Amino acid sequence: MTAAIPAAVWQQAAAAIRRSRGVLLITHRNPDGDGIGAQLALYDALAAAGIPVSMHNRDGIPRLYRFLSHSERVGAGADCPVAGDADLIISLDAATRSRLGMDDALFAGRRLINIDHHASNTHFGDINLVDAAACSTGALAHALIRHMGLPVSPAAAMAVYVTLLTDTASFRLSTVTPAVHRLAAELIEAGAEADVAARCIYASHRPERVDLLRRCLATLVLRNEGRSAWLYVDQGMYAASGSDVEDTEGLIDYGRSIAGVEVAVFARPDGPDTWKVSFRGKTTVDVGALAASLGGGGHRYASGCTLQGSLDAVMRRLQVEVDRLFS
Repeated sequence: MTAAIPAAVWQQAAAAIRRSRGVLLITHRNPDGDGIGAQLALYDALAAAGIPVSMHNRDGIPRLYRFLSHSERVGAGADCPVAGDADLIISLDAATRSRLGMDDALFAGRRLINIDHHASNTHFGDINLVDAAACSTGALAHALIRHMGLPVSPAAAMAVYVTLLTDTASFRLSTVTPAVHRLAAELIEAGAEADVAARCIYASHRPERVDLLRRCLATLVLRNEGRSAWLYVDQGMYAASGSDVEDTEGLIDYGRSIAGVEVAVFARPDGPDTWKVSFRGKTTVDVGALAASLGGGGHRYASGCTLQGSLDAVMRRLQVEVDRLFS
């Protein structure tokens, strides 16, 4: 899963970490299981090796992933007081530096290692560990830990396992190769608890989230002769159910799960007249290219973008683009 990255680049990254005064680990805005799992696994390994390391994200750790070890150590906010003496930043699971959501001043005078598996990655780091064939950024973080000769603790194994579980849609995508299953087995042997991970992520939802799901499913519409599924939530649904943006995790998958659907589209509020749109593909459609055409990005089967306007206007624009996929 790391053949695209030359051995010399792995060595360069390992050397930069070992000679740094301190390392700051950071992932993208609205972090997901992959970014968080990679961040926590790398933190665990570096801290155990005595390397000064801290963690900070623009947005906080979602409730869903707070069962992972060290999650309480991740700072959040536009300012990053924990940067301190860190002279090396490691970006995890972000295709562009702007996706991290932090001010340019944070990066001034600091080296940057970019670890990611998005095909759209701009190679913005001083050192780039980027492999679009990797099933998750967590798998690349695990490879770095092993390349440095550091042990993988049960906590780190659990964090990396979560990246596999979430970024492969529970091992259901074509990115799941024999090597992915071998890595999953290695992580379980190292102490990852597959049943606990699945229970915490898929069977620990708040009642408010279930209420939001009910309201969201009421918006479900099939178009393009049943090949596209459309859902949304709005501020009124949040207020009526007592839910929040974290409770939207996974709602789009109900659209993708329908027989015959090739593209699922989900929209949620992201500010005044601003909508965060997510896409999910199933077999033939490249939703990563769809998102890129709208100023976003992602993977072949999972991607997203942000659009301005009323919900009706955004949905009309999206319908035009989705229609083109099936024309």
